[in-house]
Amino acid sequence: MAIKADSDLALARAVDDLRRGEAVQILDGAATLRVLAAELATPATLARLEADGNADLLLSAERAATLKIGNQRPAAGAPAVAIARLPWLDLVSSLSAADPVSDLATPFKGPFPTRPLGQHAKASAAAVALAKRAALLPALFAVRDAPPDSDLIAADAGAILAWRRSTRLRIISRAALPLEGAEAADVVAFRPTDGGPEHLALVIGTPGPVPLVRLHSACLTGDVLGSLKCDCGPQLRVAVARLAKEGGILLYLQQEGRGIGLVNKLRAYALQDQGFDTVDANLRLGFGEDERDFDLATAMLQHIGITRIRLLTNNPRKVADLEAHGIAVDEQVPHALPANPHNARYLDTKRDRQGHQL
Repeated sequence: MAIKADSDLALARAVDDLRRGEAVQILDGAATLRVLAAELATPATLARLEADGNADLLLSAERAATLKIGNQRPAAGAPAVAIARLPWLDLVSSLSAADPVSDLATPFKGPFPTRPLGQHAKASAAAVALAKRAALLPALFAVRDAPPDSDLIAADAGAILAWRRSTRLRIISRAALPLEGAEAADVVAFRPTDGGPEHLALVIGTPGPVPLVRLHSACLTGDVLGSLKCDCGPQLRVAVARLAKEGGILLYLQQEGRGIGLVNKLRAYALQDQGFDTVDANLRLGFGEDERDFDLATAMLQHIGITRIRLLTNNPRKVADLEAHGIAVDEQVPHALPANPHNARYLDTKRDRQGHQL
């Protein structure tokens, strides 16, 4: 049976194939792109991709701005920048442009001749969004208007771009989950219908009619390994302790590294070791400064019958996002913790560049 290009199945398959180093077709009416994740490309897979024409190197606007390509800036609304493939732009050179690990060692990587996106602008934006969804660097080889290939999954550009705004969740399981410092707790597991990662709601104690709620994005390095580079682990433990005292809900969202994924977060750490702050590290990788989707939190709260909350956060964006999607935030409750020598600059960046109220 053919898979509809705008279905959840097609989008999930496209993510899986891209992560396995396979090519994917992105459809936008008569305009199409056949794309391959740059960081997973090999000489053999790139040669197969280019059997029907030369592949541009497609970069996100953020990464293009870092390399000063085409004077593009994310604020200008450019969805992506296409670098024309010339004979000198081989696989090694392309990967160097896609991956910022050696930017300081070899800062001059061009010149980069760009191509107008034209009728492929929407498909190009969708390709970048799909790479981000796959937690890959948002850099792809892209062949324009290659003939359809029945061996490749086809995904609709509009459906990819609307993905975050159409998340549907199901409650899969609910069970008691005694926690250290909060023994009266239940866990509710949510699974997106698009095959994405599961998210958890911890209902702690007896929440009041306007419960205290904490949104916590997963942080393996901080929550589990005890990393001192961020404040995530201490924030999680202090939030659980506070919720145990007065009752409330903690939403544990699988959005590692502000939504860029674990491996890309570690890449950002490597850039921080070179002197970049957390915002600039994300931008150099080709991501926005914060890729998280708080629509998920809205859907989870509504599933368990919550429409008014007090929000335990220092981040005004969380308040704005929840209120924009139907959750009334009666109070923003501060949640600041002391800095340590390893995360002081990280917290300064949160305050000075991202508006956190620390």
